[in-house]
Amino acid sequence: MNAPPPLSRWPGTGSSRVPFWAYTDAQLYRRELEKIFYGPHWSYVGLAIEVPNVGDYRLTWVGERQVILVRDRVAPRDRATDHGLRVVENRCAHRGVRFCQQPQGNARSFVCPYHQWTYKLNGELAGLPFKDGVQATDAAGQPCVNGGMPEGFDLKQHGLTRLRVAVLHGLVFATFSEEAEPLEQYLGPQVMPWLDRIFRGRQLTLLGYNRQRIPGNWKLMMENIKDPYHPGLLHTWFVTFGLWRADQKSRMVMDEHGRHAVMISRRNDGGENKAVTQGVTSFKADMALQDPRILDVVPEPWWKVDDPSNPGTEIMPTVTMITLFPSVIIQQQVNSLSTRHIVPRGEGGFDFIWTHFGFADDGEEMTRRRLRQANLFGPAGFVSADDGEVIEFSQAGFRQWGEDGETLCELGGTGTGGTEHMVTETLIRSMYAYWRKVMGE
Repeated sequence: MNAPPPLSRWPGTGSSRVPFWAYTDAQLYRRELEKIFYGPHWSYVGLAIEVPNVGDYRLTWVGERQVILVRDRVAPRDRATDHGLRVVENRCAHRGVRFCQQPQGNARSFVCPYHQWTYKLNGELAGLPFKDGVQATDAAGQPCVNGGMPEGFDLKQHGLTRLRVAVLHGLVFATFSEEAEPLEQYLGPQVMPWLDRIFRGRQLTLLGYNRQRIPGNWKLMMENIKDPYHPGLLHTWFVTFGLWRADQKSRMVMDEHGRHAVMISRRNDGGENKAVTQGVTSFKADMALQDPRILDVVPEPWWKVDDPSNPGTEIMPTVTMITLFPSVIIQQQVNSLSTRHIVPRGEGGFDFIWTHFGFADDGEEMTRRRLRQANLFGPAGFVSADDGEVIEFSQAGFRQWGEDGETLCELGGTGTGGTEHMVTETLIRSMYAYWRKVMGE
């Protein structure tokens, strides 16, 4: 087996040039799984509302490992401190069988079909056939026991792999690592206010799913949502209808490590601003909507918040795109809300799972509005279809050139750190500075 490219081959000491082999090398990708997805990082696995009742479960993923998000029984005395959500690996402790095949359901316990090993919802082994052997008689006609597990076999030592679980405002995260810091510390004080803004004190409602497989490296989607350069150039809908333009009041925020980020902006009215549309081929000045309801934007009270960077000053973003490394994007684009789960599928592909949600106190019209605006996103979305296609084109270009090429991420300079505008690639540079540190250990 060939070793992955040494990071000493990385061009220079910074992170503004990303070599093509970072996206195409299979052995490097295996190292990413171990150091990032199975290492001391928290991965998104779903929403608590997806498993509302005891025994409800859903199959989900951490890296390439399939896991089960399930709601367990909790004693009344423990309900104040135990959310009841468990994440266990979908792999029998006996012979390694992926025992759960239904994508979702309700179960009293989990039973492996191969040898009937039975597990509690929390992953503990509850029992197995013939643990104590089978009563029989020997050749002399004397009672004996045939087979059975060795003396001292302990059920508690043979349960499913159980992940650490943390729940934040109904967002469920899990990690295989005992070394991962507490979730809120992992997310950091710079990012937490933007999660609080959307989720704190609100009960979520599930509106639906989209999913797609994109033939590109998983990091390209993280880059895409850390890249404010492209939306007003690639996306006709964004630049034409003012959903995202380079002249908007914007901010790029990141945690202290550069791994997580928030792109914050405020929508412009439609129409042409020649400073940002001149020569932009995606801008269509005469484009009009047959059904204007798809952009029937209604401001919501929670949009207006105290500016975390300038206490005492109120701001009212219409867009916040939160990237939580390595596995999820949380989108607020006007009234549309969703999580986007990144599931790697080899160095050249990933699954992208959209979960659209609203709030329990939404009226019927707001729910319809959220669903209509969700048509901007997802695999066939008026906006997001562009991203999936461009990521495929990127991966094809990397493969075509080979290992010696590199991408250029130098808009706004070569350094890292937050900005008060969107004419920058600083969030991409910051992510790769962190990636190099993790991968180089």
